[in-house]
Amino acid sequence: MTKKGVKVTAKFKSQTAKAISAIVLFILTYLLLLIFAIGLTVICVYAGIALIALKPTFITIALGIGLASLGILVLFFLVKFIFKSHKIDRSHLIEIRKEDEPKLFSLIDEIVTNVGTNFPKKVYLSSDVNAAVFYNSNIWSMFFPIKKNLQIGLGLINTVTKSELTAILSHEFGHFSQKTMKVGSYVYNVNQVIFNLVSDDDSYNYFIQKFGNSSGYFTIFVVVAVKIIEAIKMVLKQMYSLVNKPYMGLSREMEFHADEIAATVTGYEPLQNSLLRMSLADHSFSSVLSFYNKKVSENKKAENIFKDQLYVTNFLARENQIEILNNLPQVSLNALNQFNKSKLVVKDQWASHPSTEDRIVRLEQTGLKSTNINYESENSLFTDIIKTQKEFTDKLFEDIVYENVPSNITCESFQNEY
Repeated sequence: MTKKGVKVTAKFKSQTAKAISAIVLFILTYLLLLIFAIGLTVICVYAGIALIALKPTFITIALGIGLASLGILVLFFLVKFIFKSHKIDRSHLIEIRKEDEPKLFSLIDEIVTNVGTNFPKKVYLSSDVNAAVFYNSNIWSMFFPIKKNLQIGLGLINTVTKSELTAILSHEFGHFSQKTMKVGSYVYNVNQVIFNLVSDDDSYNYFIQKFGNSSGYFTIFVVVAVKIIEAIKMVLKQMYSLVNKPYMGLSREMEFHADEIAATVTGYEPLQNSLLRMSLADHSFSSVLSFYNKKVSENKKAENIFKDQLYVTNFLARENQIEILNNLPQVSLNALNQFNKSKLVVKDQWASHPSTEDRIVRLEQTGLKSTNINYESENSLFTDIIKTQKEFTDKLFEDIVYENVPSNITCESFQNEY
């Protein structure tokens, strides 16, 4: 089975149209603001020069410069984001290649063929309990095709079976095939522009304040410029909501669509099982990190944090009477709900992902049952998983400042203490 049998729903199309319309409206609004700023600058500069030419004295020269600066300050505010560079932090990632992990890459090759998409530009490992698609979203990604990268978390691999990871990666490659990911690039850049103009303006505020303090003649014009800029910020804040709410709706539909693509590859059960276990695995990982955070004062760190995570995952499962099969908890929907103490259900318009419950319902509605589930541990795909886990464990602790050289807490000692 391939993604060819997966149809885009009417709601998916509707959310796409809304998201694109909102982006177009933002562009038009920004252009109108820019035209206003350019017009204001021309008028202010012309008036300033005319004032100086009318009677060139110290006062008129100072007032003329101040008047001209009014328009220039507003115009520069609207274009200052162009001079801001954005660097993606990949220090928490380690790139792997086919020669490093041939079995894993063979699985990825197989999934790419089944889904009918392109192989990722690069494959990275992280410590997260997650897998994700990401790409360098810059101004050029809005106009030209850009290759996507795949990130796979060891905290996820540590708590799934081979069939479950196949389903999860099929979901991610389902995103590879979605043309609507280009919309995400536009939204990302729109958000960067809005953030820079509305929030990331410390250096601009320092400059404008210093300019206003340099002369009492400039102060009144700086005050007027600040008032205009505050009004522009109010417009941009409204545009943030207008652009992002429709995109969040589209993002949720993209998740449903990618889930269905995954179900065509493995059937829906493996993805369903991994989704149900995900929050427990993530909570366990956080619990282990919290445990070791308290050990910093004792100059102790983990030997293999992922073995500790798996132990806690199963420990918590046993505590909550959750069945364990092949060393992994089989979390049911009822077991998942027992941790949600709130009876109030609120539809979150700002959520980028649907709830686990909604995803499971949609998965079951596909009717695509699994025919061959592989319960083998996904760690078996790695050449030396213990070495890789320890490498990432050391990476997690490398930035922590200890009073002395830290000693390792073995997995056995962790289990006894926990």
